[in-house]
Amino acid sequence: MASVVEYKGPREGYRCGYCDAPEGKVSSGMWAHSMTVQDYQDLIDRGWRRSGKYVYKPVMNQTCCPQYTIRCRPLHFQPSKSHKKVLKKMFKYLSKGEFSKGNNEEEPMDSQMDDAGMHDFALKSKLDIKSDQRPLSEDCHEIKESKVKEKEDLEPKETKMLNKSHAKQEKLGSGEPSGSVKVVPSTPKPGKGADLSKPPCRKAKDIRKERKRQKLILKSQTDQVQHEEKPKLNQPKSIEDFIFDTLPDKSAHQLEVRLVPVSFEDPEFKSSFRQSLSLYAKYQMAIHKDTAAECGEAEFTRFLCSSPLEAENPPNGPDCGYGSFHQQYWLDGKIIAVGVIDVLPYCVSSVYLYYDPDYAFLSLGVYSALREIAFTRELHEKTSQLSYYYMGFYIHSCPKMRYKGQYRPSDLLCPETYVWVPIEQCLPALENSKYCRFNQDTKAVDEERIKELDRLRVLYKRTIMPYNIYKKRQKGPSDEAIVQQYADLVGQTCSERMLLFRS
Repeated sequence: MASVVEYKGPREGYRCGYCDAPEGKVSSGMWAHSMTVQDYQDLIDRGWRRSGKYVYKPVMNQTCCPQYTIRCRPLHFQPSKSHKKVLKKMFKYLSKGEFSKGNNEEEPMDSQMDDAGMHDFALKSKLDIKSDQRPLSEDCHEIKESKVKEKEDLEPKETKMLNKSHAKQEKLGSGEPSGSVKVVPSTPKPGKGADLSKPPCRKAKDIRKERKRQKLILKSQTDQVQHEEKPKLNQPKSIEDFIFDTLPDKSAHQLEVRLVPVSFEDPEFKSSFRQSLSLYAKYQMAIHKDTAAECGEAEFTRFLCSSPLEAENPPNGPDCGYGSFHQQYWLDGKIIAVGVIDVLPYCVSSVYLYYDPDYAFLSLGVYSALREIAFTRELHEKTSQLSYYYMGFYIHSCPKMRYKGQYRPSDLLCPETYVWVPIEQCLPALENSKYCRFNQDTKAVDEERIKELDRLRVLYKRTIMPYNIYKKRQKGPSDEAIVQQYADLVGQTCSERMLLFRS
């Protein structure tokens, strides 16, 4: 299976949807009749992006609003304060049916769920301490009794005998004061000496010291265990902790997220198509002010239901396989949002999101992005190389499009050398210039630049051939300039794998 593409060349002089410049947008494009997931992965790592089956790449140093490919690193992602606010808002709505009116971005953090969690932890701690103290008090009581017993056992026999003699003389005395009774101590009989078969006698003081030392050792070990467990309890909550927090038994709403392959042969996709189309039209007319004709069935199918990606299900791949999907958000039995995504060898790539404007108070754009980050982390557990979340283009020159930079850590793609650079290093340069080369190594070049154009593969008259053979069979004027342009944009590896259709 090979990708088949038809290069359309550069397109310029059309309206920009970001700055509204009437003729400011410039890009190169190609029509993908079919495409493998690996080829598309390599293309987006060179700044390409698809819209339906049309794959395009902005001409970065010419277009009015340079569009930099951005990717998030989900394995190290920690939700920000605003992200947590959105997740808590969704939980509150699902569990209680409550939502805040007004400007959602300005509402305070909802600490109710955190307080409840802290209360549960405090209660658990008190119960644990209480249960731990009971055996400890019993031990102390036993120690106290044993000390008394030891004191009695260790008392010298001579003293005991003397005391008994005193008591006897006082009890049987002849009327004289007990203090004047003369007692003639009997000489102890010679013994056989210490019994070497028994352990030597220990003083009560030494035994107390030993017991105290054992208690200190035990306390030290207990403190160490608690110290090791404490950081785990105090770790910041992960994105999964918020998303998959258990709802109460009688929650107000039920949310289900379904991953559906983009294929009319799939029964679930086919059965939900009409509802999904209706939602798309409602979204486009309310948010983007499209007319009904501009968001009809044909446009919807071309834009979001037609994909050039060939589905693949390799044994070492994710359970869902690779390809294009609709991630549907079902609330109480109806679709309220759809995230269009591509699952590729190294990433989940976000294509588009449309949602019901009636539920805008739930910040579904942010919520779906966080769900897709969590989904990427889930896929990574099965397929280790799949570890990035591509958010499309970052457009610094358009303030409304800077929100993607809030999902940290993230990287931007250098438009000249195609290496990834942390966004923190890129922002200072973007403040000074719309177009920037992010790679600070001035000697670095595009490692995938074309070295041998003759190895490029061509599909000509239903026959696959290298470009040097095609040139000999070609009739009419040479098309080497346009083929060279295509090869420079897709890189050496893709040019040797993909088939460039020539008529």
